[in-house]
Amino acid sequence: MPYYKVIAENRKARFDYTILEVYKAGMVLTGSEVKSIRLGHVSLQDSFGRVEKSEIWLYGIHINPYQSADIKKINPTRPRKALLKKSELVKLAGKTAEKGLTLVPLKLYFDGDWAKVDLALAKAKRMFEKRDKIKHREAQREIERAFRGKRDVKQS
Repeated sequence: MPYYKVIAENRKARFDYTILEVYKAGMVLTGSEVKSIRLGHVSLQDSFGRVEKSEIWLYGIHINPYQSADIKKINPTRPRKALLKKSELVKLAGKTAEKGLTLVPLKLYFDGDWAKVDLALAKAKRMFEKRDKIKHREAQREIERAFRGKRDVKQS
């Protein structure tokens, strides 16, 4: 059974986007970046993926430079190449060409010794969809509170 240690998560992505499919991808990293990720010095906020020349590049992933490394040489927000199977690359290249679909990193984790990222094929939600989701969540909470109150009365 594989061991997963989640390092960073992009929770806002699930609120801002409708997730259609999720792909597990590796990343091309330097040694000091891996050490920094193991310490949890990474942020996926405002990150996205783009297909360029039949390769997927991840932009906006901020990995703080490792303390003991040569800090001058490393750009913390440099584009990083995602590693996927050829069939998945072709599929994602075709789907991201469609209007309104984008690639969003959901979480960064270690699968054994390898740094992996979950890439989601997503469609942006409109503002009214977000409001509807919030209203639905509030209604569910009210229902649960009402049921919880009735259970307490019956037990007395």
